[in-house]
Amino acid sequence: MTSGPLSVEDYAARFEEEPGFLDFARVGPVGRAVQEELAAQYAALARARFGSLDAVVDQGGRVQDAVAALTGFRPEQIVFQPNTSQGLMHVMFGLTGGVGISAAEFPSLTFAAARAARSLGLLAPNWLDTDHGRITPGNLREQLSSSTVAVGLSLVDFRTGYLADLEGIRQVIGDRLLIVDAAQCFGVVDAPWQLADVVVTGGQKWPRAGWGTGFLALSDRAREQLIPVWSGFNGTDAEGVPMDEIPEPSRSASAFQVSDPDPVAQARLAAALEELAAVGVPAVNARIAERVSRIIDLADEFAIPIASPRAESERAGIVVLDPAPDQLTVLAASLHNHGVSATIRQDKVRLSAHASTEEETFSMLKAAFVSFGTATSV
Repeated sequence: MTSGPLSVEDYAARFEEEPGFLDFARVGPVGRAVQEELAAQYAALARARFGSLDAVVDQGGRVQDAVAALTGFRPEQIVFQPNTSQGLMHVMFGLTGGVGISAAEFPSLTFAAARAARSLGLLAPNWLDTDHGRITPGNLREQLSSSTVAVGLSLVDFRTGYLADLEGIRQVIGDRLLIVDAAQCFGVVDAPWQLADVVVTGGQKWPRAGWGTGFLALSDRAREQLIPVWSGFNGTDAEGVPMDEIPEPSRSASAFQVSDPDPVAQARLAAALEELAAVGVPAVNARIAERVSRIIDLADEFAIPIASPRAESERAGIVVLDPAPDQLTVLAASLHNHGVSATIRQDKVRLSAHASTEEETFSMLKAAFVSFGTATSV
Protein backbone atom coordinates (compact mmCIF):
# COMPACT_ATOMS: atom_id res chain seq x y z
CA MET A 1 0.00 0.00 0.00
CA THR A 2 1.36 3.42 -0.97
CA SER A 3 1.87 5.71 2.02
CA GLY A 4 1.71 9.49 1.60
CA PRO A 5 1.41 11.64 -1.51
CA LEU A 6 3.53 11.05 -4.61
CA SER A 7 4.78 13.54 -7.16
CA VAL A 8 4.05 12.63 -10.76
CA GLU A 9 7.80 12.30 -11.34
CA ASP A 10 8.10 9.80 -8.47
CA TYR A 11 5.05 7.95 -9.79
CA ALA A 12 6.53 7.69 -13.29
CA ALA A 13 9.84 6.46 -11.88
CA ARG A 14 8.09 3.44 -10.34
CA PHE A 15 7.61 1.92 -13.82
CA GLU A 16 10.31 0.37 -15.96
CA GLU A 17 8.89 -0.54 -19.37
CA GLU A 18 11.41 -0.63 -22.21
CA PRO A 19 11.85 2.51 -24.34
CA GLY A 20 9.66 2.50 -27.43
CA PHE A 21 6.52 1.24 -25.71
CA LEU A 22 3.56 3.26 -27.00
CA ASP A 23 0.80 0.69 -26.63
CA PHE A 24 -0.84 1.46 -23.29
CA ALA A 25 -4.28 1.32 -24.89
CA ARG A 26 -3.59 -2.39 -25.34
CA VAL A 27 -1.92 -3.16 -21.98
CA GLY A 28 -0.05 -1.13 -19.38
CA PRO A 29 3.16 -2.73 -18.07
CA VAL A 30 2.87 -3.07 -14.31
CA GLY A 31 5.02 -1.03 -11.94
CA ARG A 32 6.77 -1.51 -8.65
CA ALA A 33 3.66 -1.31 -6.47
CA VAL A 34 1.91 -4.14 -8.31
CA GLN A 35 5.07 -6.25 -8.50
CA GLU A 36 5.67 -5.86 -4.76
CA GLU A 37 2.03 -6.65 -3.98
CA LEU A 38 2.14 -9.76 -6.14
CA ALA A 39 5.35 -10.97 -4.49
CA ALA A 40 4.02 -10.37 -0.98
CA GLN A 41 0.69 -12.09 -1.59
CA TYR A 42 2.24 -15.15 -3.21
CA ALA A 43 4.90 -15.38 -0.50
CA ALA A 44 2.15 -15.55 2.10
CA LEU A 45 0.21 -18.05 -0.01
CA ALA A 46 3.31 -20.21 -0.53
CA ARG A 47 4.04 -20.50 3.20
CA ALA A 48 0.42 -20.71 4.36
CA ARG A 49 1.56 -19.91 7.88
CA PHE A 50 -1.10 -20.51 10.53
CA GLY A 51 -3.55 -17.59 10.57
CA SER A 52 -2.02 -15.87 7.54
CA LEU A 53 -4.40 -16.92 4.78
CA ASP A 54 -7.31 -14.79 5.99
CA ALA A 55 -5.24 -11.68 5.24
CA VAL A 56 -4.52 -12.96 1.72
CA VAL A 57 -8.14 -13.82 0.97
CA ASP A 58 -9.72 -10.73 2.54
CA GLN A 59 -9.05 -8.14 -0.20
CA GLY A 60 -12.62 -7.26 -1.15
CA GLY A 61 -13.02 -4.31 1.19
CA ARG A 62 -9.62 -2.95 0.22
CA VAL A 63 -10.38 -2.92 -3.49
CA GLN A 64 -13.82 -1.38 -2.90
CA ASP A 65 -12.22 1.44 -0.89
CA ALA A 66 -9.57 2.00 -3.57
CA VAL A 67 -12.18 2.26 -6.34
CA ALA A 68 -14.43 4.45 -4.21
CA ALA A 69 -11.58 6.92 -3.62
CA LEU A 70 -11.18 7.45 -7.38
CA THR A 71 -14.83 7.34 -8.49
CA GLY A 72 -16.94 8.81 -5.68
CA PHE A 73 -19.14 5.71 -5.60
CA ARG A 74 -19.73 4.22 -2.16
CA PRO A 75 -17.87 0.97 -1.38
CA GLU A 76 -21.09 -1.07 -1.30
CA GLN A 77 -21.87 0.18 -4.83
CA ILE A 78 -18.70 -1.49 -6.14
CA VAL A 79 -17.92 -5.12 -6.92
CA PHE A 80 -14.68 -6.59 -8.26
CA GLN A 81 -14.75 -8.04 -11.80
CA PRO A 82 -12.02 -10.01 -13.59
CA ASN A 83 -12.41 -7.93 -16.75
CA THR A 84 -14.57 -5.35 -18.49
CA SER A 85 -16.39 -7.91 -20.61
CA GLN A 86 -17.73 -9.90 -17.66
CA GLY A 87 -18.92 -6.73 -15.95
CA LEU A 88 -20.77 -5.66 -19.10
CA MET A 89 -22.34 -9.12 -19.42
CA HIS A 90 -23.73 -8.74 -15.90
CA VAL A 91 -25.19 -5.36 -16.87
CA MET A 92 -26.71 -6.25 -20.23
CA PHE A 93 -28.23 -9.53 -19.06
CA GLY A 94 -29.81 -7.58 -16.20
CA LEU A 95 -31.47 -4.91 -18.37
CA THR A 96 -35.01 -4.81 -19.69
CA GLY A 97 -35.91 -2.45 -22.53
CA GLY A 98 -34.18 -0.58 -25.32
CA VAL A 99 -30.47 0.20 -25.05
CA GLY A 100 -28.77 2.73 -27.31
CA ILE A 101 -25.34 1.46 -28.41
CA SER A 102 -23.11 2.13 -31.39
CA ALA A 103 -22.19 -0.93 -33.45
CA ALA A 104 -18.69 0.61 -33.67
CA GLU A 105 -18.11 0.15 -29.93
CA PHE A 106 -15.50 -2.29 -28.68
CA PRO A 107 -17.00 -5.81 -28.89
CA SER A 108 -17.21 -6.16 -25.09
CA LEU A 109 -20.24 -3.88 -25.20
CA THR A 110 -21.85 -4.97 -28.47
CA PHE A 111 -21.47 -8.69 -27.77
CA ALA A 112 -22.94 -8.34 -24.28
CA ALA A 113 -25.98 -6.53 -25.66
CA ALA A 114 -26.48 -8.94 -28.57
CA ARG A 115 -26.05 -12.07 -26.45
CA ALA A 116 -28.48 -10.80 -23.83
CA ALA A 117 -31.05 -9.85 -26.47
CA ARG A 118 -30.90 -13.27 -28.14
CA SER A 119 -30.81 -15.29 -24.94
CA LEU A 120 -33.49 -13.62 -22.83
CA GLY A 121 -35.41 -11.44 -25.26
CA LEU A 122 -35.74 -8.67 -22.66
CA LEU A 123 -33.13 -6.27 -24.03
CA ALA A 124 -33.49 -4.58 -27.41
CA PRO A 125 -30.32 -3.01 -28.83
CA ASN A 126 -30.93 0.31 -30.56
CA TRP A 127 -27.92 0.60 -32.86
CA LEU A 128 -26.90 4.24 -32.91
CA ASP A 129 -25.48 6.21 -35.81
CA THR A 130 -22.31 8.10 -34.92
CA ASP A 131 -20.32 11.07 -36.14
CA HIS A 132 -17.35 9.17 -37.58
CA GLY A 133 -17.37 6.81 -34.61
CA ARG A 134 -18.09 9.52 -32.04
CA ILE A 135 -21.18 9.63 -29.86
CA THR A 136 -22.00 13.24 -29.05
CA PRO A 137 -24.95 14.84 -27.25
CA GLY A 138 -26.10 16.28 -30.57
CA ASN A 139 -26.18 13.06 -32.60
CA LEU A 140 -27.55 11.09 -29.64
CA ARG A 141 -30.50 13.37 -28.92
CA GLU A 142 -32.33 12.59 -32.15
CA GLN A 143 -31.95 8.84 -31.77
CA LEU A 144 -33.55 8.38 -28.37
CA SER A 145 -37.09 7.08 -28.12
CA SER A 146 -39.62 6.41 -25.40
CA SER A 147 -38.52 2.75 -25.37
CA THR A 148 -34.87 3.61 -24.70
CA VAL A 149 -34.15 2.87 -21.04
CA ALA A 150 -30.35 3.08 -21.19
CA VAL A 151 -27.41 4.29 -23.26
CA GLY A 152 -24.06 2.49 -23.29
CA LEU A 153 -20.79 3.90 -24.58
CA SER A 154 -17.04 3.98 -24.12
CA LEU A 155 -15.90 7.17 -22.45
CA VAL A 156 -12.79 7.00 -24.65
CA ASP A 157 -13.30 5.21 -27.94
CA PHE A 158 -10.70 2.52 -28.67
CA ARG A 159 -10.63 3.27 -32.40
CA THR A 160 -10.80 7.05 -32.57
CA GLY A 161 -9.35 8.03 -29.19
CA TYR A 162 -12.31 10.38 -28.75
CA LEU A 163 -13.18 11.42 -25.18
CA ALA A 164 -16.97 11.65 -24.98
CA ASP A 165 -18.79 14.55 -23.35
CA LEU A 166 -20.11 12.73 -20.29
CA GLU A 167 -21.86 15.79 -18.85
CA GLY A 168 -23.57 16.64 -22.15
CA ILE A 169 -24.70 13.05 -22.70
CA ARG A 170 -26.06 12.86 -19.17
CA GLN A 171 -28.15 15.97 -19.81
CA VAL A 172 -29.46 14.64 -23.12
CA ILE A 173 -30.53 11.18 -21.92
CA GLY A 174 -32.34 12.43 -18.82
CA ASP A 175 -33.22 9.74 -16.32
CA ARG A 176 -32.22 6.83 -18.55
CA LEU A 177 -29.39 4.66 -17.27
CA LEU A 178 -25.95 5.77 -18.46
CA ILE A 179 -23.60 2.82 -18.87
CA VAL A 180 -19.91 3.68 -19.29
CA ASP A 181 -17.17 1.36 -20.48
CA ALA A 182 -14.12 3.04 -18.94
CA ALA A 183 -11.48 0.59 -20.19
CA GLN A 184 -9.65 3.15 -22.32
CA CYS A 185 -9.47 5.92 -19.76
CA PHE A 186 -9.90 4.87 -16.15
CA GLY A 187 -6.96 6.06 -14.13
CA VAL A 188 -5.88 8.75 -16.58
CA VAL A 189 -9.06 10.79 -17.12
CA ASP A 190 -10.45 12.77 -14.20
CA ALA A 191 -14.07 12.19 -15.21
CA PRO A 192 -17.24 13.02 -13.24
CA TRP A 193 -17.91 9.31 -12.74
CA GLN A 194 -20.98 9.83 -10.57
CA LEU A 195 -22.86 11.16 -13.58
CA ALA A 196 -22.90 7.56 -14.80
CA ASP A 197 -25.19 4.87 -13.42
CA VAL A 198 -22.79 2.09 -14.38
CA VAL A 199 -19.00 2.24 -14.67
CA VAL A 200 -17.17 -0.89 -15.84
CA THR A 201 -13.48 -1.32 -16.51
CA GLY A 202 -10.58 -3.70 -16.44
CA GLY A 203 -7.32 -2.82 -14.76
CA GLN A 204 -4.84 -4.15 -17.32
CA LYS A 205 -4.58 -0.99 -19.44
CA TRP A 206 -4.20 2.50 -17.93
CA PRO A 207 -4.32 1.53 -14.20
CA ARG A 208 -1.47 -0.92 -14.94
CA ALA A 209 -2.71 -3.59 -12.54
CA GLY A 210 -2.31 -6.56 -14.89
CA TRP A 211 -4.85 -8.93 -16.42
CA GLY A 212 -7.65 -10.45 -14.35
CA THR A 213 -8.53 -7.18 -12.62
CA GLY A 214 -11.45 -4.77 -12.87
CA PHE A 215 -14.63 -3.52 -11.24
CA LEU A 216 -18.30 -2.76 -11.73
CA ALA A 217 -19.76 0.30 -9.99
CA LEU A 218 -23.53 0.81 -9.83
CA SER A 219 -25.61 3.78 -8.77
CA ASP A 220 -28.52 3.03 -6.43
CA ARG A 221 -30.88 3.53 -9.38
CA ALA A 222 -28.95 1.04 -11.50
CA ARG A 223 -28.97 -1.55 -8.73
CA GLU A 224 -32.75 -1.16 -8.44
CA GLN A 225 -33.31 -1.60 -12.17
CA LEU A 226 -30.75 -4.30 -13.01
CA ILE A 227 -31.60 -7.93 -12.34
CA PRO A 228 -28.57 -9.93 -11.11
CA VAL A 229 -29.03 -12.82 -13.53
CA TRP A 230 -25.57 -14.27 -12.85
CA SER A 231 -25.58 -14.14 -9.07
CA GLY A 232 -23.59 -16.85 -7.34
CA PHE A 233 -23.41 -18.13 -3.79
CA ASN A 234 -21.19 -15.23 -2.73
CA GLY A 235 -23.64 -12.66 -4.10
CA THR A 236 -25.99 -12.78 -1.13
CA ASP A 237 -26.08 -11.02 2.24
CA ALA A 238 -25.77 -14.31 4.12
CA GLU A 239 -23.04 -14.67 6.74
CA GLY A 240 -20.41 -16.98 5.28
CA VAL A 241 -21.29 -19.57 2.65
CA PRO A 242 -25.07 -20.12 2.51
CA MET A 243 -25.69 -23.79 3.26
CA ASP A 244 -28.91 -25.74 2.73
CA GLU A 245 -30.71 -22.67 1.36
CA ILE A 246 -30.57 -20.29 -1.58
CA PRO A 247 -30.98 -16.70 -0.30
CA GLU A 248 -32.04 -13.85 -2.55
CA PRO A 249 -29.25 -11.83 -4.20
CA SER A 250 -27.79 -8.98 -2.20
CA ARG A 251 -29.28 -5.52 -2.62
CA SER A 252 -25.75 -4.17 -3.00
CA ALA A 253 -23.46 -4.41 -6.04
CA SER A 254 -22.02 -7.63 -4.59
CA ALA A 255 -24.98 -9.48 -6.15
CA PHE A 256 -23.19 -9.19 -9.50
CA GLN A 257 -20.57 -11.88 -9.01
CA VAL A 258 -20.53 -15.58 -9.71
CA SER A 259 -17.93 -17.01 -7.36
CA ASP A 260 -15.11 -15.99 -5.05
CA PRO A 261 -12.70 -13.65 -6.85
CA ASP A 262 -8.95 -14.06 -7.13
CA PRO A 263 -7.71 -12.24 -4.01
CA VAL A 264 -4.25 -11.69 -5.48
CA ALA A 265 -5.83 -10.00 -8.50
CA GLN A 266 -7.87 -7.86 -6.12
CA ALA A 267 -4.70 -6.91 -4.25
CA ARG A 268 -2.95 -5.97 -7.51
CA LEU A 269 -5.82 -3.70 -8.52
CA ALA A 270 -6.01 -2.14 -5.07
CA ALA A 271 -2.26 -1.46 -5.02
CA ALA A 272 -2.36 0.17 -8.47
CA LEU A 273 -5.34 2.37 -7.57
CA GLU A 274 -3.92 3.33 -4.18
CA GLU A 275 -0.80 4.52 -5.96
CA LEU A 276 -2.90 6.48 -8.46
CA ALA A 277 -4.79 8.13 -5.62
CA ALA A 278 -1.47 9.10 -4.01
CA VAL A 279 -0.31 10.98 -7.10
CA GLY A 280 -3.76 12.13 -8.26
CA VAL A 281 -5.39 11.40 -11.60
CA PRO A 282 -5.27 15.10 -12.68
CA ALA A 283 -1.47 15.09 -12.36
CA VAL A 284 -1.19 11.89 -14.39
CA ASN A 285 -3.60 13.27 -16.97
CA ALA A 286 -1.61 16.49 -17.38
CA ARG A 287 1.63 14.58 -17.92
CA ILE A 288 0.00 12.31 -20.48
CA ALA A 289 -1.53 15.29 -22.28
CA GLU A 290 1.94 16.75 -22.76
CA ARG A 291 3.23 13.48 -24.18
CA VAL A 292 0.26 13.08 -26.51
CA SER A 293 0.89 16.60 -27.81
CA ARG A 294 4.48 15.63 -28.58
CA ILE A 295 3.32 12.60 -30.57
CA ILE A 296 0.92 14.81 -32.52
CA ASP A 297 3.68 17.34 -33.20
CA LEU A 298 5.99 14.61 -34.50
CA ALA A 299 3.29 13.25 -36.78
CA ASP A 300 2.65 16.75 -38.12
CA GLU A 301 6.38 17.29 -38.69
CA PHE A 302 6.40 14.29 -41.03
CA ALA A 303 2.98 15.06 -42.56
CA ILE A 304 1.38 11.87 -41.23
CA PRO A 305 -2.40 12.38 -41.08
CA ILE A 306 -4.08 12.06 -37.67
CA ALA A 307 -7.61 10.70 -37.27
CA SER A 308 -7.91 11.22 -33.50
CA PRO A 309 -8.88 14.50 -31.79
CA ARG A 310 -6.28 17.22 -31.32
CA ALA A 311 -8.07 19.27 -28.67
CA GLU A 312 -7.14 18.22 -25.11
CA SER A 313 -10.81 18.34 -24.09
CA GLU A 314 -11.62 15.60 -26.64
CA ARG A 315 -8.71 13.23 -26.12
CA ALA A 316 -6.97 11.11 -23.49
CA GLY A 317 -3.85 9.01 -24.14
CA ILE A 318 -4.49 7.81 -27.69
CA VAL A 319 -3.20 9.17 -31.02
CA VAL A 320 -4.51 7.49 -34.17
CA LEU A 321 -2.38 7.83 -37.30
CA ASP A 322 -4.19 7.59 -40.63
CA PRO A 323 -1.63 7.03 -43.40
CA ALA A 324 -2.59 6.54 -47.02
CA PRO A 325 -3.58 2.91 -47.65
CA ASP A 326 -0.49 2.25 -49.76
CA GLN A 327 1.75 3.65 -46.98
CA LEU A 328 0.37 1.69 -44.01
CA THR A 329 2.73 -1.26 -44.43
CA VAL A 330 5.72 1.07 -44.72
CA LEU A 331 4.75 2.91 -41.55
CA ALA A 332 4.15 -0.33 -39.65
CA ALA A 333 7.52 -1.67 -40.76
CA SER A 334 9.29 1.55 -39.79
CA LEU A 335 7.82 1.44 -36.28
CA HIS A 336 8.71 -2.22 -35.93
CA ASN A 337 12.27 -1.75 -37.16
CA HIS A 338 12.87 1.01 -34.61
CA GLY A 339 11.38 -0.92 -31.69
CA VAL A 340 8.22 1.14 -31.28
CA SER A 341 5.28 -0.85 -29.91
CA ALA A 342 1.92 0.18 -31.38
CA THR A 343 -1.44 -1.33 -32.30
CA ILE A 344 -2.17 -1.64 -36.01
CA ARG A 345 -5.79 -2.39 -36.70
CA GLN A 346 -7.61 -2.20 -40.02
CA ASP A 347 -6.03 0.79 -41.81
CA LYS A 348 -4.92 2.81 -38.75
CA VAL A 349 -1.95 2.93 -36.37
CA ARG A 350 -2.74 3.58 -32.71
CA LEU A 351 -0.08 5.09 -30.45
CA SER A 352 -0.74 5.57 -26.74
CA ALA A 353 1.50 7.18 -24.14
CA HIS A 354 1.51 7.16 -20.34
CA ALA A 355 3.08 9.24 -17.57
CA SER A 356 6.19 7.04 -17.68
CA THR A 357 6.85 7.57 -21.40
CA GLU A 358 10.36 9.06 -21.55
CA GLU A 359 12.59 10.95 -23.97
CA GLU A 360 14.20 7.89 -25.53
CA THR A 361 10.81 6.70 -26.71
CA PHE A 362 10.21 9.96 -28.57
CA SER A 363 13.66 9.66 -30.17
CA MET A 364 12.79 6.16 -31.36
CA LEU A 365 9.42 7.34 -32.68
CA LYS A 366 11.08 10.21 -34.56
CA ALA A 367 13.63 7.83 -36.07
CA ALA A 368 10.77 5.59 -37.24
CA PHE A 369 9.04 8.58 -38.82
CA VAL A 370 12.30 9.60 -40.54
CA SER A 371 12.57 6.12 -42.06
CA PHE A 372 8.93 6.25 -43.09
CA GLY A 373 9.36 9.67 -44.71
CA THR A 374 12.48 8.54 -46.55
CA ALA A 375 10.81 5.38 -47.86
CA THR A 376 7.63 7.11 -49.04
CA SER A 377 9.42 10.03 -50.72
CA VAL A 378 11.40 7.80 -53.06
